[in-house]
Amino acid sequence: MNRTFPEDFLRPDDRSSLEGIDESFVFTYDTYADELGEGQRWSRWEDLEALMRGPEPRPDWVVTSSGAIDTELGVLKTGKEADVFLVEREDPHTPGSAVVMAAKRYRDTDHRNFHRAASYTEGRSMKRSRDERAVKRKSTWGRQVAAGEWAVSEWNALRRCWELGLPVPYPVQIDDAEIMMEWITVDGETAPRVAQVRPEPSVVEGYYEQLRDALATLVQAGLVHGDLSPYNTLAAGDRLVIIDLPQVVDLVGNPRGMDFLLRDCANMCAWFRSRGLEVDEQELFGELMAHAF
Repeated sequence: MNRTFPEDFLRPDDRSSLEGIDESFVFTYDTYADELGEGQRWSRWEDLEALMRGPEPRPDWVVTSSGAIDTELGVLKTGKEADVFLVEREDPHTPGSAVVMAAKRYRDTDHRNFHRAASYTEGRSMKRSRDERAVKRKSTWGRQVAAGEWAVSEWNALRRCWELGLPVPYPVQIDDAEIMMEWITVDGETAPRVAQVRPEPSVVEGYYEQLRDALATLVQAGLVHGDLSPYNTLAAGDRLVIIDLPQVVDLVGNPRGMDFLLRDCANMCAWFRSRGLEVDEQELFGELMAHAF
């Protein structure tokens, strides 16, 4: 059937294609590349559930654009259970948005070869009701929690410690066995481990005060790092940053919780004494017990 239209319905070529259209129905969009280069992948931020993203409020540097691209920059550190890589995330349509993060990838999905597993998992319970609900719903996050992966253990510990105000890297996201977190730097380079530095006496004293405060906050929350040493703390200028948290244990729920805490104190106090600061692990342990109970 032929249909005729009023003459003014048809637009002459010299009229704007938007003329007469309500601006509330007009939008613009940016196109992104169809293919990515070697070592690149699309950010999965938008695909992750809420519990798989870092806690709010988030730092301004976190890139949440669904059009962002992750570019692998190389290996930062290798370990027995996991390797750490540097990954740059940037939205190509947002100049200046690029941020480099540390991506910790556990080598296997079930982590049965975690060499410290048995003594650290004793007494471990699912304290977060939101985790329990996720397991019951059988959501993506719930399946990861139920699997008991060490990546999940470290992710939960990082989130908890960040929310407590402790000096840890900001946890950006977890996706399967990979945790993306803040890259701790000094003058644009990876911050050295405390074991590698010989700071001025005033800095050493500052580190010790920060350590005492951090451990006190942990035990007040009923937690123990469990493997604290100068090799998993970073010297970020005048700031001490604690890393490697998959083995965090319950101070009371784990039968060896007190032993782990005393060992953490001994490991750190030995380094402080080697740098000229007179400290005693038994005294520090007693002080922490006063905070815990």
